[in-house]
Amino acid sequence: MTAPGAHHSGPASAAAWFERAERLAAEFAATAVARDKAGGTAKAERDRLRDSGLLNLIIPAEYGGHGFDWHDTLRIVRIISRADSAMGHLFGFQHLLLATVRLFGEQWPHYYRETARNGWFWGNTLNPLDTRARILPDGPDWLIHGSKSFCSGAMDSDHLIVSALTEAGKLVIAAVPSDRPGIHIHADWDNMGQRQTDSGSVDFHEVRVYDREILRSPGPLGSVFASLRPLIAQLVLTNIYLGIGEGALAEARAYTQSQSRPWFLSSAPSATKDPYVLQKYGEFWVELNATALATDYAARLLDAAWRQENALTAAERAEAAVACATAKVLATRAGLDVTQRLFEVTGARATSAQAGLDRFWRNLRTHSLHDPVDYKLLDLGEWALNGQAPTPSFYS
Repeated sequence: MTAPGAHHSGPASAAAWFERAERLAAEFAATAVARDKAGGTAKAERDRLRDSGLLNLIIPAEYGGHGFDWHDTLRIVRIISRADSAMGHLFGFQHLLLATVRLFGEQWPHYYRETARNGWFWGNTLNPLDTRARILPDGPDWLIHGSKSFCSGAMDSDHLIVSALTEAGKLVIAAVPSDRPGIHIHADWDNMGQRQTDSGSVDFHEVRVYDREILRSPGPLGSVFASLRPLIAQLVLTNIYLGIGEGALAEARAYTQSQSRPWFLSSAPSATKDPYVLQKYGEFWVELNATALATDYAARLLDAAWRQENALTAAERAEAAVACATAKVLATRAGLDVTQRLFEVTGARATSAQAGLDRFWRNLRTHSLHDPVDYKLLDLGEWALNGQAPTPSFYS
């Protein structure tokens, strides 16, 4: 007997999985504006993701998953993000956290099998910039005490990736059940964007962590292969941003075609023939398509690096890192431009709360501030001018 949400089989082809993702995205889009206003936990939508089988895409078939590569998994992150970037965020982080287990801990086969068997949804409390949580030895095990912020998807999760510091300041990462005694997940996320990502705070009160739950071999960024984790994180975010931009363009297009009127000084018979409107749509198209090409190229390099496993070289890692940083900059710039300027092609009435077109900018602006692209450009400048590869960290 399988647990609710567990899926050992599914569509026979990748195309069928994409069709399933498109149907789910359309379902999410129908309620996205109302749920954005409401905030809180999207419990029904999270359960739809559980039931869809999509949470197991990146898990190889021999462990009960569907054996997708990163390129196709990230394309589905983008599809969901077009409709609802909060759900795209949670879905993308599921695969980032599974990658974290794979890259940092030798016990990953166990977690892959159990995730596929039990339909686990993973939540994030790995925030290395938040150093308030401490982990101390307690006999053969460990205890975590402290707090974490920006814990996306922790609410309604089944398992958490947790980070804490030892007394000596060493970063330790573990995988623990979300219902472990002493874990208190707070519904205190109330930001202007990404309002249903549950990216609030989590408190740990003497939470027991068994030694077998510590991801110590090779540990955080403990090898060249393990240092792919930040590149996966960057591409998850890049595809969320690109999805937001593409979703904004699609909704703006539908609004312009159905409701926008030409300005009274325009000689165009309709808004869809106004030369200024057409020019802006052309600009949006170029920005987003250039970003998509760069993003898919970076995903191909990531897949090539992923297949190398421990044979991965620093030079191959550097090539992928530069491609990921490039795509991230493009996605941020293009997404912010399209989501801000879409009102210039839809008109004053498109600012109504009912239309909800402002959510695209709010979502992207909120998300993009957590990893400033100025520092990506510094890395890219060092590469372009001095041939210096980005230094592996949790953000590069």
